Amino acid sequence: MVETLALSLLIIAIAVALLCVKMIFRKNGKFSSQHIHDNPGLRKQGIHCVIDQDKEARRTVTSAVSERSERSAQCD
Repeated sequence: MVETLALSLLIIAIAVALLCVKMIFRKNGKFSSQHIHDNPGLRKQGIHCVIDQDKEARRTVTSAVSERSERSAQCD
C-alpha cells in the first residue's frame, strides 16, 4: 500500500514538474492563454468564443420574424 502511494506521488510530482518547465527555466515564464479570443490563428479563420457567437445570434435582425406571430398563425 505504501509503495503504491509513493509511486503515485512520484508520478504526480514528475507530471507537475514537466508542466512547469517553461515557468521554471524561462525568465518571466508563464502559461499562455487558452482562450479562443487570444489565439490569432483561430481569429483569422473566423472562429469566435461561444459567448461572442451567442451575442451575435441574439442581435435583432430587421428581417427576423417574431416568435409571437408564428405561434398565433399556427394556432389559428
